[in-house]
Amino acid sequence: MKNKKKGILIAVAVAVIVVIAVAAVCLNRKTDNAGAVSEGRTESADKTKKSDKADKEESENKRNSDAQVITFAVPDICKIDKNNLKKFNDALAADGHDYELEIKTLSYDNYGQAVEGALENGKTDIAFLGFGDAAGNNPDAYAKAADECGLELVSQPKINVTQLEAGKPFIFEAVVATKPEVEVGQYKGVEVTKADTEATDADVEEELKRVQEQNSRTVAVTDRAVKDGDNTVIDFEGFVDGVAFEGGKGTDYPLTIGSHSFIDTFEDQIIGMNIGDEKEINVTFPEEYHVDDLKGKPAMFKVSVKEIKEKQLPELNDEFAQDVSDFDTIAEYKDDLKNKIADRKSREAKAKQEDEAIAKIIEDSKMDIPDAMVDTQVNRMVEDFAQRLQQQGLSVEQYFQYTGMTADKIMEEMKPEAVKRIQSRLVLEAVVKAENIETSEEDFEAELKKMAETYKMELDQIKEFMGDYEKKKIKEDLAIQKAIEVITGSVVEK
Repeated sequence: MKNKKKGILIAVAVAVIVVIAVAAVCLNRKTDNAGAVSEGRTESADKTKKSDKADKEESENKRNSDAQVITFAVPDICKIDKNNLKKFNDALAADGHDYELEIKTLSYDNYGQAVEGALENGKTDIAFLGFGDAAGNNPDAYAKAADECGLELVSQPKINVTQLEAGKPFIFEAVVATKPEVEVGQYKGVEVTKADTEATDADVEEELKRVQEQNSRTVAVTDRAVKDGDNTVIDFEGFVDGVAFEGGKGTDYPLTIGSHSFIDTFEDQIIGMNIGDEKEINVTFPEEYHVDDLKGKPAMFKVSVKEIKEKQLPELNDEFAQDVSDFDTIAEYKDDLKNKIADRKSREAKAKQEDEAIAKIIEDSKMDIPDAMVDTQVNRMVEDFAQRLQQQGLSVEQYFQYTGMTADKIMEEMKPEAVKRIQSRLVLEAVVKAENIETSEEDFEAELKKMAETYKMELDQIKEFMGDYEKKKIKEDLAIQKAIEVITGSVVEK
């Protein structure tokens, strides 16, 4: 299936090129430069007083009778430099182009509506669309035109100038990926692996051990050597070819033996050392180490042990149950854990069967996913990843430094997951269409109430902050969830 090229995107390309060429400067409505804002509004006010006939006559006097006029619309708080505009048109004429540019201002306060009207009645050819007013009303002429063309865009347009020569028409193209058509396969009665949802005694004991670890305390040890699992405090300095290397020295460094946070057998060689002991530890840096000068190099570390601490686990008795739960006895606590484990296993099994069923539907479906769609999804995933790193106090640059990763590597690694997400969404949307699934207002309202509870907000506040786009996406996601229920409700366990 070939990607489509539509005129609406070409219009946007012209807008971008023209904005750059003319250098029209949009001013913030709340700017302190009151004079500049006033100038822009006064010009607009003068123009609006003129009749359409007068506007036409004035324009015709300035134009080359043989030139094609392209009318470009901007909000009336934009400052237009007429001299630069004239220079631009003179340059076009000197190069032999048979078109010239005209700038038309439209009302700031209802810019979106004004753009739509001007485009419909032929008073403007192109409009500056990346603009929003103080009330948050963003002109949506582009989106509306794309919708009218029956397009669902899944990438940003790529603009390519194909002809820019004196005496010849200016030709360019804007290519955009559109959502592919999907021929969905069998989605009812899909065979999935039978789920194991039983909570065993072993599961309970494993959970108890985890809670024990969480409630352990650390005590200092002075009468024995380091053993596996101990928390130690060490000093160390590393050498390669007898020379200390940057980043290879640490003082009062906390190290848990068995954590594998150090390279090679470093931690294993500390086992058996006592407080005050000094030792030379020999290791080899891995070939994939993030520092080029150290890759595959043998190294020697001088290490001294300063502290040894061990974890002491609480005894599993009634007192323990009272400390960590609302139950009086360890038996009651175990019963509660067993029920919770069974519930967790049931949810995990359901999610696993869902993934398995969707994967099989994808295999049985046909779709041609554009590369641009995959690239867009990868970029979103990278942005999400970067945000998660920031929440952990780590920058992307630091992550790359510590792991040896690069932007290209991480994007390449994310591609398979990006494709999977796209495929899953497309087949689920196809099921929505096949089943004629719609989101009722009751379901939508219920979802908004959940959101209000989650974010500790009033329902009216949620509605106030939510635009048409957000409402649409929520309704689409609810429909997708119903499609999933159609699939999972009919699976056949084997």
